[in-house]
Amino acid sequence: MSVRVLIAEDDVNLRQGLIDLLEGEGYKVFLAGDGREALNCFRKEAPDLVLLDVMMPELSGYDVCREIRKSDSLTPIIMLTAKGEEIDKVVGLELGADDYVTKPFGLHELRARIAAVLRRSRNHQQEPVASLPEQFYIGQALIDRKSYQVTLGKQTESLTSREMKLLEIFHGRPNEVLSRNDLLNAAWGVDYFGTTRTLDQHIAQLRKKIEPNPASPQFLLTVHGVGYRFQTGTNK
Repeated sequence: MSVRVLIAEDDVNLRQGLIDLLEGEGYKVFLAGDGREALNCFRKEAPDLVLLDVMMPELSGYDVCREIRKSDSLTPIIMLTAKGEEIDKVVGLELGADDYVTKPFGLHELRARIAAVLRRSRNHQQEPVASLPEQFYIGQALIDRKSYQVTLGKQTESLTSREMKLLEIFHGRPNEVLSRNDLLNAAWGVDYFGTTRTLDQHIAQLRKKIEPNPASPQFLLTVHGVGYRFQTGTNK
């Protein structure tokens, strides 16, 4: 069965270039010219991958990504952005995007990134899960692997697939110092194109969800110059 890809891009010329590239690779393509159409198409067609332009009419790519992640934490999303500032990339990653490509981009690069996120998605779905319980604690926060949610006190929040993967890694290797590269390789794959800044932003987001005081973390600790450690201390 062909991989199904939703292209959400309002630039007609770029959209046609993406169609030619992906159909030439054997993908089945769905198209959307604005954010609202993209969201409707995603819900109707359930694609295997989303290429999501950031600046679109009706709803921005950020808005579409946020809405998708409310109900789907697994489908890979690659953001397409003409902006080069790091903050714009960080916003997309915080909302649950798996990767980003800055325009103008080479078709070979995009092809490689698409293949990489699809490969990571398949590997994640095929990973054995019997060794981990459906629920576990990170510090005082209860992680539910089935619902992709975290509960701290009376507050329950959703987790992205990448956040869940990181929490699983920390849970499986308590009190061990994990380098940034080790975490990137484990959670994103060895073929990931991004930087350790991506990981740092994900950890910052996780702290907001699992730490009683994110500004003074007790459980996901920074080991300066190396990476991070899950300090079990008082966790359950």
